[in-house]
Amino acid sequence: MLKFQGIERSSSIIYSLYGLLVILGIAGYAITSSPFPLLLPAAFLIVYLALLDFRKLYFLLLICIPFSTEVYFANGLGTDLPSEPLIIGLMLVYLMYLIQNVKKIDSAFFRHSIMLFLFLHLGWMLITVLNSELIVVSIKFFLAKMWYVITFVFLTGLLIKSEVEFKQVFWAVFIPLLITVVYVLFRQSVFGISLEMVGKAMHPFYRNHVNYAALLTLFFPIAIVASTWYKRWSFIWWIVIIGCLILLIAIQFSFTRSAYVSLVMAFASYFVIRFRLIKAAITVALILIFAFITYVATNNKYLDYAPNFEKTITHHNMEDLFKATYKMEDLSTMERLYRWVAGIHMSADQKTFGFGPGNFYNFYKKYTVSSFETYVSDNKDKSGVHNYYLMVLIDQGIPGCLIFLLLTMVILVIGERIYHRTINKQRKLIIMSLLLSLIIIDAFLIINDLLETDKVGAFYFIHLALLINFDLLNRREAQAKVESLNNG
Repeated sequence: MLKFQGIERSSSIIYSLYGLLVILGIAGYAITSSPFPLLLPAAFLIVYLALLDFRKLYFLLLICIPFSTEVYFANGLGTDLPSEPLIIGLMLVYLMYLIQNVKKIDSAFFRHSIMLFLFLHLGWMLITVLNSELIVVSIKFFLAKMWYVITFVFLTGLLIKSEVEFKQVFWAVFIPLLITVVYVLFRQSVFGISLEMVGKAMHPFYRNHVNYAALLTLFFPIAIVASTWYKRWSFIWWIVIIGCLILLIAIQFSFTRSAYVSLVMAFASYFVIRFRLIKAAITVALILIFAFITYVATNNKYLDYAPNFEKTITHHNMEDLFKATYKMEDLSTMERLYRWVAGIHMSADQKTFGFGPGNFYNFYKKYTVSSFETYVSDNKDKSGVHNYYLMVLIDQGIPGCLIFLLLTMVILVIGERIYHRTINKQRKLIIMSLLLSLIIIDAFLIINDLLETDKVGAFYFIHLALLINFDLLNRREAQAKVESLNNG
């Protein structure tokens, strides 16, 4: 049990305080007719649980992620409830635990190569915050990034260190995820299974069909591997298998092109990792990207891809959508291109430090090219550039983008190495599922900004911590085997 020192000695005081808060909550509700005073006892119980055994609070957070919903307040601020308050609370809990138990923290975790590159990424981000065009916006963005990293990397690294604990993580997410998926599928059957109605069907748990599809798709390889944990034809095996089928059906009915493409990429990546071809695959990808950039930049060739304003519209039929995408007449695709062109011009203007984290929306309008404008270019939602790699380039300059790309490549290269060094078969399959899930996330980031969302970013950072812990577990087992042979 992970708890703070001395918490059990004051149990009588705690019970009395809880009773007092219940009375005050009821009185507050009676006086104000507002439900918020009734939340006081619940908030107190969560804090007490964090102090008594914060492992349980960590799993409560995992359970809440599929159910979390975006809430916006009158002042324009927004948050994810109930996940984001729990993320921030667990960050504070971890920092308190670290202060009390600094000597017990495994330094090998923080000295791992993946962590060193993550620290490099965060370090450069901090530098760009200090050089930001709007420093307040960038500070908020950086703080949000830090509570994701501390909670989902550092705390996961402390709590989840074995296959048994990973299975607990799986079930903590899988069951609530299936509940939300069945809910969405049921609403789709009522409203109509179509691209036009999918957004309405997933309310209030998912912002849009991309967030929904991303979570389903990134979790699919993990669910497939989970089916190997149980005896075939057993009750639990059937639950997992049926769950996998439900996920696959839901992915199909999410009507999300990036989900379909990322699943194909994950399938191909399985063989790439199996045959130790990840470095070759990365090299080919970099060559293709460089060739494409050179092609569109030469003599302003990119201008040839400007859309026809009148024909670039929203399509509600998947067949029409694929045709429109091919003809470059799909509204969402061309609006992305409109922002990408602006983003490239922005990056050319601020090459070293960028505009500062979170600042794309505040500056991009004057860098746009009118010939790429679409019906939704007024951007009333104040959404981002819809390409995470380009967003890092805009926010953190060329060095920041190169560091993030390097982090992405290092994770995959080291992950492949961890996979092939793993002897335990069950652990090996789990590591493969984590790598495929990360590749799916990397694919989604090409056309979306999802790494700072609880539905996707949480699992990206959890996967990093798990890869590190499984690598350290392999090393400890190998060392123990060597010592056993020497002693024998």
